[in-house]
Parts: sequence; structure tokens; C-alpha cells
Amino acid sequence: MRSGLHMDSIAIGIAWCVAWGDRRKPQFDLSVLQEMRRALTSGGEVPAQVREIVDRVRALEKLEFPQTLEKLTELTETHSVLWESKIGLVYGGATKIKQYVFEAAKLPDIRGASALLDRINLVDIPAFFGEPQKSVSVSQWLKENFPTLEAALVKELLVYYKGGNILAFCPAAFVDDLANAIEKRYTYETLTANSCAVGEKFKLLEIRLGLLPDNIQDTFWLEKYRQANSESDRVKRELVKACFGYPKNDSEEVDFFQNRKSFNELTTRLAILFNQRRSGNDFPNRPSRRYPPMFETHPYLRRDESDRRSAIARISDLPGNPSLSESLVRKRIVGQIAKREVFQENLPTWFTNLGLDWQPTGIRIKSWVAEFEDYLNKPENSQLASDYYTIDPQPEEARSLREIGNASQGFVAYIYADGNNMGGYIQQIQTPQEYKKFSEDIFQATEQSVYKALAEHLRPHLLNNLTDPDNEDRNDRWIHPFEILAIGGDDVMLIVPADRALAIAKTIGEEFENILLQTGGYRLDNSRPSYAAHRYSPEKATPSHCKLSMSAGVLITAEDTPIYYAQKLTNQLLKSAKKSGKTLKDAGYLGGTIDFLVMKSVTMIASSIEDFRKEGLTMNRGAKLKLYAAPYTLHEIGGLIQSVKALQKAEFPKSQLYQIRSFLERGKQTTILNYRYFRTRLKQGKAELRAEFEDAWCKPKDKENKGNLAPWMFDLKEGVYETIWRELVDIYDFIEEDSEPISEELANMEVDS
Repeated sequence: MRSGLHMDSIAIGIAWCVAWGDRRKPQFDLSVLQEMRRALTSGGEVPAQVREIVDRVRALEKLEFPQTLEKLTELTETHSVLWESKIGLVYGGATKIKQYVFEAAKLPDIRGASALLDRINLVDIPAFFGEPQKSVSVSQWLKENFPTLEAALVKELLVYYKGGNILAFCPAAFVDDLANAIEKRYTYETLTANSCAVGEKFKLLEIRLGLLPDNIQDTFWLEKYRQANSESDRVKRELVKACFGYPKNDSEEVDFFQNRKSFNELTTRLAILFNQRRSGNDFPNRPSRRYPPMFETHPYLRRDESDRRSAIARISDLPGNPSLSESLVRKRIVGQIAKREVFQENLPTWFTNLGLDWQPTGIRIKSWVAEFEDYLNKPENSQLASDYYTIDPQPEEARSLREIGNASQGFVAYIYADGNNMGGYIQQIQTPQEYKKFSEDIFQATEQSVYKALAEHLRPHLLNNLTDPDNEDRNDRWIHPFEILAIGGDDVMLIVPADRALAIAKTIGEEFENILLQTGGYRLDNSRPSYAAHRYSPEKATPSHCKLSMSAGVLITAEDTPIYYAQKLTNQLLKSAKKSGKTLKDAGYLGGTIDFLVMKSVTMIASSIEDFRKEGLTMNRGAKLKLYAAPYTLHEIGGLIQSVKALQKAEFPKSQLYQIRSFLERGKQTTILNYRYFRTRLKQGKAELRAEFEDAWCKPKDKENKGNLAPWMFDLKEGVYETIWRELVDIYDFIEEDSEPISEELANMEVDS
């Protein structure tokens, strides 16, 4: 073997598994395997004992896809090592995450639950493999519970882990051990969080060519695939296409088959097993998962704050003297460590006096706000940091919703964002190397888009007028006015001041696409204009260039709204935004969408948002009317913000804004007539209203008609009249005013009008 020949990390991991063999004890001395790993990493000389194995792994990467069953059969004969060798693949992670995170009503417990899951996802489980670094506590835990597992795992076996789930190779004999270790670690650390992990042994050749039967002649290969697509049996034909795709021609037929018969088929198999185990099905040689951890209560014992479990202590040193179960104790202390209220080296007496066996030791628990500070400290972000830090003192982290709401008149906004078309894109990934790169790209794009959006639209806030006994001593302190509950893969959960929420959500969606475009590989081959998708100045909209995008749900509400209730509504808004994004694909729009709701009263919605809009904001007054226009595209959200700012600059009377809104329910003609009456009576602001509302939103679909339907828009596809006016009024007080003067063009329009 010549020196200087490097391997990528996944190939090194595969070589490690093959060299280890299919038994619990390696077939070569462990020092030989370690030397092979070092040589493949640095390009050095590979030990003679394992050179043939390395050659076979290199051959696996270079295999051409066999076009016939005959050539496939030849492959199994000429590459017998690839056909006969087995490798383990394990997939797992936390399940029912929101149930665990939001079961408690208070932000400190929610923060701690999120931080604890993040630490397990990003530190503990990767530490099994020595990535990102060895943890003494995790290593000791592995030795006690799975004595032989640690030696068999190296960091090159990790395919991905930053998305909340983990996918990793392992030597074939350790599949069950690794899956059990993942599940047990979640239970050991959290007591109550649900988790699931599954694994299976695959032939080495299957990494490249998908699932293959033991008798290679029974393989459903290209010949049978083409025959099935051309058969007269419609049911069989549709079944095959549902599995492999719906090709338009012969060339696509081959591409679809190759996409399916790849590493993607192995991950699909694990996803099916994952769902089966999560549902409570038994698996051979593994403990049943039908009985998740439960802590029963007793009628004569005090329950904890979540009213679910028996409390172990009443903590007088914490605000409100809460009664906490052990599960809540862990959440609370981890939340305090993450928020830098306490430190692992000097834990508070309220915790140490409990005498628990469990300790939050090991690698430091780092909050997302600390990661945000690290992002701003990078040299390439110096200008962003200069714009954000307008003060000399280092801001602290916000400790409550009241502190975040203090930056926006007592209102906060929940933002829940999620990636679009991820499943469709993943189905095209054919190798574990591509899976690894995709996971890293998505996590980086999600994380950096959040940090950039927060830095662009927020500034440190000086707390003032706090009167509650729990936080009045916090007045005159500078804080970061936001809370990052979670960043996992393509998921984001934030709490921000209400007056910056829509701008932040819009920037997250835009930056997510921009960052992915910079990494390469995600640009659309043929991007086309998507004018039909936008209702706001469609001629100004830029085409979608990225294959992937992000949608978001935004709920603006009072700071004292119960978090579990706010999270439930925000989740509904996200689903609505994603549903809208799917319908806009036909118009050529693949970008992000945002649905939002301003809820000034907790009792405003008794059922779901969909029912509220359907029953309360949709009516028939000679024509079908929708008194709302959400969801919006990112371009439209920008237009909505500009419309509000134009009205603010013109000092449009609020009383007239509300009066026009009250006329919406009286019908189209009545509303149009009264709107024009009010506009005519305006002493100022006519030009702004015409430019940023009438011309931008309310032009008729008939291009020959030079008038407008203000305050209505017509949806030609659904045959319904809709309006942004109600939502415009709702967010009027939650859009930051611009100090820029009115443009010369608008000033001239004012004179003309």
C-alpha cells in the first residue's frame, strides 16, 4: 500500500468495521486497527494485515452501478469480501420531545429540559465515539453498563448526530449494544424523556446498491423494474411506481431506480424499524420498549409543579418555593447551569442538599445564547457584533418571559421554524458521505441563520419597571432579549420580543437559503419566476434559487400566556405555513412561508386556529370573503412590514385603521366605499397608502383595469376576496418604526393626490 493515500472519514469507519470482523472480539489486534485508522487519516503506510480490507473498501467507493442482474451477480463473485462481510448500522434519538420539554409550565424548567436533551444529542451520544471529545463521565458510564462497546467505536463511524437523531455505523456484533446504550442514556439522564434506537446488520455491498436478498437471483433489479412499469396490471404498476417514483421517460426510469437502490434504502429500512419499535413492538434480543419510565403518584403525597409526579423536596431557595420531583430537579439545575446562573464547579446548596446519586457533571453544558456570543466573536462577524453590541457591559441571559417582554411592551413572540422538502431531498441521497455532508450543511445553515437574524434585528435591552418580587432586583441590568429553546437539524424554536418577530422569522428563512447556496449543491438547475405566488408587488419578487427552504409559525402574545398553550398554537401556525408552501410549488415558488397570529387575549381562540379562521373570519356577503390573508411568502412578509411602516411614517390615524377593519364584515362593496371615503378625508399619508397598500396589494387580476379593489385582493384560484387589513392592524403596534424620512417619490405622489 503506497503512502499518501487518504480516505474520507466514512470510508475509514467502514474499513474499521470490516477489519474488526463480525464478532465481539476483533479479528486483529486492536493496535493494528488503530494504526490502520491513523494511516488512512494521515496518508501513511497501512499495516500489511489489513491492506486487502482497505483495498476492498476503496473498491466499494468506485463500483459502477450494474445495469443488469447478470452484472450484479458477477459483482458478488468478483467482490466476495463485499458480499460476505457484514456491517452494523444504528439509527435512534429522542421521541415525543415536545411532550418532555413542555410538560412543565415555567420557562426555567423548559429551558433545562431543552438544554439536557441538547447535551445528550450533541455531547453524550457522540462521546460514545470519542466525538467531539472524550467525556470522563460518559466513558465511565459506558464501562459500567456496556463494558466492551467503547473500544469498538471510533468517531469516523458517525454519519450524523446534530439533527436530534443519530445515524452511525458499528461493528456487526455491537448493533444491539449501541442501540440499547442510546436508549439507556436518555433514560439515565432525564428519567422521563422517551427515546428509541434500532439497528441492523447489512452486507457491505448493500451500502452501495441497497437491500439485496441472500439469493442474488431473487433480486428485483432493472429488468424486472422495467417489466413491471410496462405491464398492463395497473395495481402492480402503481405499487412499483409508489416505491421507486414516477418517471417521465426511460432516462428518468433508470435514475429513479438508482436513487432507490442505494444507501437510501438502508436508512428507509431503519426508519421503518424505528417506527415499529417506537409503537411498542418487540425486537429480538432487546428489552421491550412497551413500558416507558413512569413515576406513580400517591393521593397523600405532594405532587410536583407539573402535577404528574411525586415531589421529592420543597425548595425554599428558589423563587416561589417550588415542589420538585427528581425529573424537574434535573431540568432546573441543568437550566441554571446553561444560563450561567450557577456553575458545575460550585453547585448551589439547594441541589447538593438533596443528596442525589445523579450529578450534572462532565462536559460543560453550554446554552445557545453562549453559542450566539461565540458566533459574534468570530473575526468574520466583527461588523455584525459591532452593530449588535451598543453597550460596553456584557449582557446577561434573559431569565424569564417577563424580561423578554420588557423589551416589547409586555408582549413576546414564539417562532417555530422547520425546513421544507427535506424528505424529498433526502430520498435522492445515495451514499453515507452525502448523508453526512447534508446533515452538517443543514445544521450549519439553521444555526447561523438564527444567529444572524437575532444579531441584525435585536440589541441588548436594559431592564426597567420590573415590579414582581421575583425579578424586581433585575432592573437596570442589560440582557440578551431572546430565548433559544432549541436548534436541531432544520428545527428552530425561539422566543423574541414581539415587535421584531416577523422581521426575525423572515431573515431566518432568507439566510437559511443563502447559506445553503453558498455551500454548493443546493441550487436549482432551472429557477423560474414565481410571480403568481406573490400578492405583494409580484414584479419585485426574486425567483427561488434554492432546492430547500424554511417555513415558520409566529405567535405574538402577552408575556403571561401559558407556554404550553402558546407552543400548541405556534405548532398549528407552522403546519399552516408548510401547507401553503406546498400549494405554491405549482406557481414555481420553492421559498419559505410564514403564518402568524396576534393573540392579545388567551381566550381569543377556543379551538384550533383553522377553525377560528374558518368560522370567525370567513363569510359570504354576496361574495365569499376572507378577513385574513395568511400565510405569506417571505417576499409578502417584507411587503406587509413595509406597508405598516409607511402608515407609521404618515401618522395614519389609528382610529380610522380600526374603523376600516370594522367595515370588513359588512361586505365587499360597503368596505370599498367606506375605505375610499376615509382615504379621501386623509390630510396626509395618501401617497403612502396608495404606494404601499393599494398599488402593491390590491390591483385587479385584469391587467387592463387600472383601478384597485382596496382593501380587498381577489384570489383567482379559489374565487374568494381576501384582505391584509385585519392583520395589518393587528401588527401595527408590533412593527418597529423607521426613523428614515418619506422618500421624494412618495412626497411627489402626496402632492399629486
